[in-house]
Amino acid sequence: MPSKIYIGLVHYPIYDKRHAVVASAVTNFDLHDIARTARTFGVNGFYMITPLESQIQLIQRILHHWTDGKGSIYNATRKESFSLVRIAKTIEEASEEISISCERQTLRVATGAKSHPGSLSFGEMRRIIEGSEAPFLILFGTGWGLTHEVKESCDYILTPIEGRGYNHLPVRAAVAIILDRLLGDRVF
Repeated sequence: MPSKIYIGLVHYPIYDKRHAVVASAVTNFDLHDIARTARTFGVNGFYMITPLESQIQLIQRILHHWTDGKGSIYNATRKESFSLVRIAKTIEEASEEISISCERQTLRVATGAKSHPGSLSFGEMRRIIEGSEAPFLILFGTGWGLTHEVKESCDYILTPIEGRGYNHLPVRAAVAIILDRLLGDRVF
């Protein structure tokens, strides 16, 4: 049975450190590491979400190198993980593409480093995913996180990962931890 889980790395709309709504730059590390993590946990697709044409072109160049260029010959497993990467200009575009592909309405799940009223534990979200036929798009923010409006537009919001007083994980680490908690063999 194909996976019903998709992830999206949101580069816009997100906050910067002054709480202004901005677009962030794509990083090569995020693209590589999150694609590998997505493949490891059986995610069906990984959306890089940015409206900036220069960033879309950068993603396309990196993808081409690893899926069709010299990188595809050099590292076949990287080619396999990069085959999951999709590009969308908006969260809505990614959601719509998934809904059409799965022939079901996509449910959105927001993540973040700050607590939000009504957020669900990882165990609660895991049970919802396991009990649903719908596809899920789990959204991860770059910069200083997803905007309030993005979170409010989601069907679910996950509780933050709790550290020991310092709460500023790189998004690559957060993706790996959250996918392990939601999709891994061990239940938390």
